[in-house]
Order: sequence, then C-alpha cells, then structure tokens
Amino acid sequence: MDYQILIFLIIIIVIPIIKWFLFEEKRKRRRDYYNNEYLKSDAWSRKRYVVLKRDNWRCVYCGNKATQVHHKKYAKKVIGKEPIEWLVSICQSCHEAKHR
Repeated sequence: MDYQILIFLIIIIVIPIIKWFLFEEKRKRRRDYYNNEYLKSDAWSRKRYVVLKRDNWRCVYCGNKATQVHHKKYAKKVIGKEPIEWLVSICQSCHEAKHR
C-alpha cells in the first residue's frame, strides 16, 4: 500500500514538471523562430510597411514619427498570421515603455 502511495505522489509531482518543461521548450523555439527568422522575412517587411502606411508613419500613442510596429496580440498557433488590426505603428520610446 505504501508503495502505491509513493508512486502516486511521484506521478503527481513529475507530470506537471514534465508538462512545464515541454511548454517552456516550445515557447523558446517559437520565440527564437520569431526573432531570428520571421522578423527578418519579406512577409514581415511587407506587413510592417502596410501598418506604418496605414497609421501615416505616426505613433498611435504619442503622435511622434513611428519607426517600429507593435503587436497588441500575437497569433497563438501560427506565427505571422496575426491580422493587421493587431499591429500598430509606434515610436521607439513608446515601444520601450510598453515592454517595461
């Protein structure tokens, strides 16, 4: 009986740890792909241009000249499939403030 309880406790502790580890690995791979490949792609360049042009090259938060594009939300399943409405033109100082 004590042996069964010990196995049960190990399973209760080990399974969440394994799930957390797998989640973190997947998150790291997505982040690496996003930073190292997608943001350097032609698809992102085109989408970035469309957003900056839509917002007249102005930061939607302060009105200064926009030099960057900010994601209000990210696509959960497929990186790069976020709608244009989830992206806004933003200046560097406002972008840094958003990520603090």
